[in-house]
Amino acid sequence: MSDAADTGTPVPSPEPSDAGPTAVRELADVPAVEVISRSAVMLMSSAAEKLGLSDEDPENSPHLDLDEARRVITALAGLVTASVEFLGPHAGPIREGLQALQRAFREQSAHPDAPGAGPGEKYTGPVH
Repeated sequence: MSDAADTGTPVPSPEPSDAGPTAVRELADVPAVEVISRSAVMLMSSAAEKLGLSDEDPENSPHLDLDEARRVITALAGLVTASVEFLGPHAGPIREGLQALQRAFREQSAHPDAPGAGPGEKYTGPVH
C-alpha cells in the first residue's frame, strides 16, 4: 500500500517549506477549521460560477445554471450552519459570502422564491 493509503489523503500545503513548492500535508494534520473553511470557499466559488458572477455579463454567462447554484448554496448553508461554532473569526466573512450568494441568486432568478424558501434559507432563515 502507498503511504497515502496508510496515513490519509495528502493535501497541498499553503505554507512554503524546505521541501519545495509541491510540498503536501497529510489530511490528518490539517486542522478541522481549515478543512471546513476551505470547503466553504470551494462551495462559494462554485456557486459564484454557477450564478455567472465570474463573467462580465452574468445573465448571459455560459456557466449560468440556477438549479446547480441552488444545490451548492444549500450545501454551503448547511455546512456553515452546522459548523459556525467551530469557525471562530472565519464565521463572519463566510456567512457574509453565503448571504451575498443567496441575494445574487434571488436577483438572477426570473421568479424569485418566497422569503425563507430560497437556497439554503431553511438553514439560515430568510435573506433580504
